Amino acid sequence: MPSALLYLGIMLIVILVWFMLLKRPVYEAVFISFIVLLTVTGTWGNVASYIDKGLSTSLIYSMVAFVAMSIILTKTKIIDSCVAIILSVLGRVVGGAGYVSVVASSFMGALSGSGPGNVMATGTITIPAMIKSGFPRELAANVESNASYMGNMIPPSSNIVAALGAFTALYPHLNMTIGQFWVVLWGISIWFILQRLLMIWGFCKYYKVKPIAKEDLPNLKEVFAAGWQGLLLPLVILFPFVLDYLFKDTFFTERLGATGAKYLSSSLLLFIAGISAMYACLIAKDKSVVTIKNIAKMFAGGVKSISPAVGVCVFGYMIGALFTDLNVASDMEAFIVSMNFSKFGMVIFICLLTCFLGMVIPGSSLVVIFGPVFISTLTTVGVDPLLAAAMLPCICGVMCGITPPLGLGMYAGMSLAESEFGKTFKNNLWWVGAQFALQVIVLMGWLPILGL
Repeated sequence: MPSALLYLGIMLIVILVWFMLLKRPVYEAVFISFIVLLTVTGTWGNVASYIDKGLSTSLIYSMVAFVAMSIILTKTKIIDSCVAIILSVLGRVVGGAGYVSVVASSFMGALSGSGPGNVMATGTITIPAMIKSGFPRELAANVESNASYMGNMIPPSSNIVAALGAFTALYPHLNMTIGQFWVVLWGISIWFILQRLLMIWGFCKYYKVKPIAKEDLPNLKEVFAAGWQGLLLPLVILFPFVLDYLFKDTFFTERLGATGAKYLSSSLLLFIAGISAMYACLIAKDKSVVTIKNIAKMFAGGVKSISPAVGVCVFGYMIGALFTDLNVASDMEAFIVSMNFSKFGMVIFICLLTCFLGMVIPGSSLVVIFGPVFISTLTTVGVDPLLAAAMLPCICGVMCGITPPLGLGMYAGMSLAESEFGKTFKNNLWWVGAQFALQVIVLMGWLPILGL
């Protein structure tokens, strides 16, 4: 048996026991698996080096910045105002509440990177609206959870920074900027948003769903007047990255030099979150919420939401450093390549592997630990390496969130919709199947992707 499979098996068993059987948090399970792997491999002497590598990556700090920004957006109710505007416009059409869920939850999920948290934040508005307009409870739960986890693959979600790190580690000579990478991610995300909208249309036809009753719709004039400034938030966040994509090789390089342009691009992740948070504070209706004292309390109370996500990534990077020393990635890559898959066979295999691993390992950890392996093996059969890297948040992060038993989004949606587990699980299989099929189609290069 290749050593890669042995160590992967040990990690999976530990996470299964600690998370699934003992019901402990995921970050604890990943950390315990790191301890067990250190013991089994006799590499305790290098533990300080692994910890240093886990803590020294700038991607961790970018993740903290964006999660902190999402806390401010949630507390200032800016997202609620945006959802109300979207609901007042789209709620008038058949199945409008479901379309609102996709649009609003994808946007919010991209900012927070937290699938379950996003379900609970936007789902409190969209799920009751869907049920009122005739959506079965299990369908309402799955529409919201599947829309929320779209955020894991849409910039500026903190979950995508590890994918860029995996790509630049393999192809540093390409000088890929964050803006260029994000454009490809947006190009991919458009197809998955359309897929979800099309599925909602089909389910609405099947269940004969109706538009939201007029008396339940927010007044467009009132909610727009109250929340139009929040609609500018995507421009505040995305505009710098668009400029970086369009002018990195001309305007910025001519004035800052190649090195300066490179570091300007890499620093965007750190300061854009702060600028967006300040904008949110400026447009907040209730200024008492955004005093220095209350903001400090927000972050203090938000530590519980930040720590698990950051902990999983830090421990994932530590395991990744350990696996590098043990040549696990190269062994796994050699083992997969030795199977001599065709392009279609390799794409199916990698999508199945990430689906299976995502049932027990958080998507962010999958990208950190095995991202370079997935990119390399897909590249060997002709998949564009940039496309492979940009799909990592999708095949790892999104699949992890919607596939039980780790599919926490489904459970969050169930709790709000008060739906039965059996019916919700069966309906969820349609969404998982559609997600898997579209992943294969995109990786095969059968659809045009913006930025490629």
